[in-house]
Amino acid sequence: MRLPPLPAGPVAVLCGAGLAAASGVPTFRGPAGLWRRHRPEELATPAAFARDPRLVWEWYDWRRGLIAGCRPNAGHRALARLAGSRPGTTLISQNVDGLQERVPPARPLLLHGSIWRLRCAGGCGRGEWEDRRPRLPELPPRCPDCGGLARPAVVWFGEGLPAGSWRRAAAAASACALFLAVGTSAVVQPAAGLIDLARSAGAVTIEVNPEPTAAAVDHRLVGPAEEILPALVAALV
Repeated sequence: MRLPPLPAGPVAVLCGAGLAAASGVPTFRGPAGLWRRHRPEELATPAAFARDPRLVWEWYDWRRGLIAGCRPNAGHRALARLAGSRPGTTLISQNVDGLQERVPPARPLLLHGSIWRLRCAGGCGRGEWEDRRPRLPELPPRCPDCGGLARPAVVWFGEGLPAGSWRRAAAAASACALFLAVGTSAVVQPAAGLIDLARSAGAVTIEVNPEPTAAAVDHRLVGPAEEILPALVAALV
């Protein structure tokens, strides 16, 4: 694999579902992504939760059970090495699987939340809490403070991204010298716009994907993230 010239300075990395493919995390896309004949877009919405919170939670509980058996792969480990060895590195994740967080010292910005965190659906004021049990004993779970319904602390279709995480991600993209787009389709907005933001600020942009996307980047490294990232990170640190 021939690497392009790599600049000195801060690095920002946008991670998508392709990063976790080698770990066995399902993408939930296409016919294989159906669950009880439901598509993810029919379940991951505020309206679906309001209509049938138990059904939505059964789907998330099933997903938690699947993801619990997955392990971080060489791509996750390479990014953790980058975060720990190169000052000014920011990891930005679109994934909710929690795999990158399991490889210290990586502390990615979670644009879409985490399937392992919950929050009160009634807005009682309690902050998010973590529950790493693969399957929850009560569905739907309840808020420990007010007893109302709890919901997954993830971003559903039609909801905005967490303001704090988005501001930090946009700032990192604007200030970086090198921007990596890893395993992302580059079509989900506003996260996909980070590539353009970095490029317009003068950063070198590199896509790492098994198949090229329509993203406007300076360089493409075509192949699985778990194979490309270790060599790329070795050159960066």
